[in-house]
Amino acid sequence: MLDKLGLPGLAGVVVLFAGIGLVAWQNLILAAGLALVVGGLGLVVYGLVTSLLSTFGLGGMP
Repeated sequence: MLDKLGLPGLAGVVVLFAGIGLVAWQNLILAAGLALVVGGLGLVVYGLVTSLLSTFGLGGMP
């Protein structure tokens, strides 16, 4: 997975976890909510990309 992300993607993941950690340091429940929002957003983006790729016949679910 790391080879597909590249250096900018890896840096983005580190910044994401650092931000959630900083929020968790102040408010644990708010950090859990933010983590759920980020995870849900990731699933939505994955679904959109998969759908777009299948539209062009480049794989994905039919």
